[in-house]
Parts: sequence; structure tokens; C-alpha cells
Amino acid sequence: MNIAQHLAATLKTLRQQRGWSLSKLAEQTGVSKAMLGQIERNESSPTVATLWKIATGLNVPFSVFITPPESNGEQAFDPQQQAMVVTPVFPWDPELCFDHFSITLAPGALSESTPHEKGVIEHVVVISGTLDMFVEGQWQPLYAGAGLRFAGDLAHAYRNSGEQTAHFHSIIHYPKEKAAGKPAANHDNEP
Repeated sequence: MNIAQHLAATLKTLRQQRGWSLSKLAEQTGVSKAMLGQIERNESSPTVATLWKIATGLNVPFSVFITPPESNGEQAFDPQQQAMVVTPVFPWDPELCFDHFSITLAPGALSESTPHEKGVIEHVVVISGTLDMFVEGQWQPLYAGAGLRFAGDLAHAYRNSGEQTAHFHSIIHYPKEKAAGKPAANHDNEP
């Protein structure tokens, strides 16, 4: 099964496990019902940002969608024809609650990320090139060897304003409640 087929089947399975209609899934993710239907039928490939919305709305790790069970973790998710390529280094680890990705961002590319679920922490380390990060309302450049830790549950963005491809690693640490395919506990009413 290729990555697109896996993504489509995983989305449909997760939706059906919850007993949700496409309308309910659209409500939970902020992604249109039409787009979700196209993704489930493998007629459309979501952008990285759209897939993050879906993962957040379903409360599952991002890598659940891009790492088929039989894969060796070397498949890349490239929905934007090389603008942003995401390759799992270490896919979802339920014991340690993290995903680890190797990401390339083409010159001139911009990827805006909606907030992930509450409690998500991201660590970004630039391997080569320059990466501009939008965190806490401002852009800041990161050069090769530099890293940044930030709250992934706030809006953030990645931009490559340089002339060479930016290569960086992203480690996404999820709250302990996260388990592949299972919603986290709702803590909205806690003090």
C-alpha cells in the first residue's frame, strides 16, 4: 500500500471508529466535507497544513497518516510537489509520545500551521540552509545548527526566504493522553 492509499484508508477508518459522518469530521477538523471525502476516496492529497488540521481534529499523531504499518519509515509525504517534504525519522512512539520528522522546505516556500492540540511542544533543529520561524507573533531566522522549542498549540509557520533548500528536523511531543486512534481526555473543565 502506498502512502496515499494508506492516508485515505486511515482517515476513513478513524472516522468510522468514532461513528462520525463526514460532516462531523469537517466540524472537528475545520476541513471541508468535500475535501475530506476526496481524501478518503484517494482523489486528492492534502497539504501538510490540512493534514495537521485533520490529525489535530482526530487527536492522533501526524505520522499515523504517513507511515503505513509495513513501511520502514523511509516514505516521504510530498503533497506540494517538493515545496515541503516530510519524511518520518521515527514515527509515532506511544511510550515516549513523540514523532520525529526530517523536513525540507524549498526556496520561497511557506507553510502555515494551525495550532495543534493543547500541550503539544515542537522542537525544530536546522540541518542546512536558513529557516524562518513564525512563533509568538514574530518571525525569527534559524541557521544551520540552531534549534527552537515552542508551544505547538499556538499558530506557527515555517518559511524559507533563502536561495537554497532548508533542511530541518522537527520533533513533535504530544501530551501523555494521546494514543494512536484514541482521543485524549477532555480537560476543559479542570481548574
